[in-house]
Amino acid sequence: MGNTVGSLTQQQRDLIIGCVLGDGYIRQLEGRKDAFLEINHSIKAKDYVDWKYEILKNICQSPPKQRIIDAIRTAYRFFTCQNEEISKIHRLFYQKGVKIIPKGLVLNPFILAVWYMDDGSKTSKNDVYLNSQQFKMLEQKRLLYALRKIGISGRINKDKKYYRIRIHKESIPDFVRIIRPIIVPSMNYKIAGL
Repeated sequence: MGNTVGSLTQQQRDLIIGCVLGDGYIRQLEGRKDAFLEINHSIKAKDYVDWKYEILKNICQSPPKQRIIDAIRTAYRFFTCQNEEISKIHRLFYQKGVKIIPKGLVLNPFILAVWYMDDGSKTSKNDVYLNSQQFKMLEQKRLLYALRKIGISGRINKDKKYYRIRIHKESIPDFVRIIRPIIVPSMNYKIAGL
């Protein structure tokens, strides 16, 4: 197999979009025709990375590998091959190399679950957050609108000097019901007790 691959399944598209909302990064290298996805987590999330790889392995050349960052941190990561459909997702979610939220974003349970596993958290008081601090206020409002379209209400909440999305208490049961069937066992701690 070369560096470029064909069509994505719906599950692969949803996984990639969920990753882009969270910790994933699509790269479009200068001089290359198509973009590729980079998945990079802490070694502590090995099972989760392996789950992502199983979904995407037909568009990857090699399985996840450990990478020592420093004396304390070890990453676990993999890359997809270049792909025309990943390039389309890149054009939607990146402007001048910066991740954005496009107008008309549509969420579904799989995208939401991946986004939460990547970049969601709960507090000891069972508050649920989607750590959307990297996005501008207008983009966070687009995310709130997309959540409302699937029956989840929330608000923008200040976290120190940045803003993120907090799911309203009354929406948490629906939020968990929607994502629970997709949550990877090693990520169950993110919904435990909710």
